[in-house]
Amino acid sequence: MTVVGPFGLSVRDQALEADVQAGLAAVEAGLLDATKSDVPFITEAAQHLVLAGGKRFRPLLVMLAAQFGDPYAPGVVPSAVVVELTHLATLYHDDVMDEADVRRGVDSANTRWGNSIAVLTGDFLFARASHTLADLGPEAVRIQSEAFERLVTGQILETAGPTDGRDPVEHYLDVLGGKTGSLVAVSCRFGAMMSGADESVVDILTQYGERLGVAFQLADDVLDIASDSHESGKTPGTDLREGIPTLPVLHLRAAAAAHGRPEDLELVALIDGDLGDDERHAEALRRLRAHPSLEQARRDTVRYAEEARAMLAPLPEGYAKAALAEMCDAVVHRAG
Repeated sequence: MTVVGPFGLSVRDQALEADVQAGLAAVEAGLLDATKSDVPFITEAAQHLVLAGGKRFRPLLVMLAAQFGDPYAPGVVPSAVVVELTHLATLYHDDVMDEADVRRGVDSANTRWGNSIAVLTGDFLFARASHTLADLGPEAVRIQSEAFERLVTGQILETAGPTDGRDPVEHYLDVLGGKTGSLVAVSCRFGAMMSGADESVVDILTQYGERLGVAFQLADDVLDIASDSHESGKTPGTDLREGIPTLPVLHLRAAAAAHGRPEDLELVALIDGDLGDDERHAEALRRLRAHPSLEQARRDTVRYAEEARAMLAPLPEGYAKAALAEMCDAVVHRAG
């Protein structure tokens, strides 16, 4: 059993391991090539997060999904480069919106170069993703554009908040389907589609990816509260400090509204106060880590991961299917 990639997936077959490792190495080379510019400063900024590493979660899914067809088909690696470039571009923009200081264990681009450079670098990466995508054909362009529309819509809906009368938790889960589930679903779809897998397999893996993507983001929500920066590669409580509603906080608010327990109301008031103050921020983190809402968010993460696993049932048995099932375990493990 060998661990493949920064995500830590265990692979039990040497042939599958070789395919995945070779594919990820080719993706890494493709990312470096796609982020080069004739302007050295643009290259430096565009490669900032590429060189910082990362889990390469989406390219890994492309490689595993491609096992249900021809994993050596010419479109597999470029499609993985496209989804990772798109993901990286959103990170540059997210860090500006969140005013984050750290990303993947290094200074965020906005901290190092300012917001304008960070946003424009994200735009540069989107452009390079589109350039690569154009060679994959009009159907791939359509799929990616629809996913990107969902991603942006999810971000807008998160910023706008739920409409009157809408359950905030339901709203948030819909947001995650767009913000994260859409691109993870496309990763699985591209891998299967580019490899020439049967259309029914493409559909199954797309649905699997959608659910796995939501579970992955919910695990990030838990990590934002429960981890330290060494574990997560970003500043703990970033979302909390910026007032971004994550699932543990939404569960806390729901409990406070439903039961009115003084300790819950007090914690909500603390969170709604000035968390720019480091002591208040640390106190809010400490109390959230001990609150049942964090465990409730962990259970929700497990539920989505199990739904993803269940989607795999019709696929033929084999090492690739087992690896995709293990991805569900890996996501849950991240959430503790």
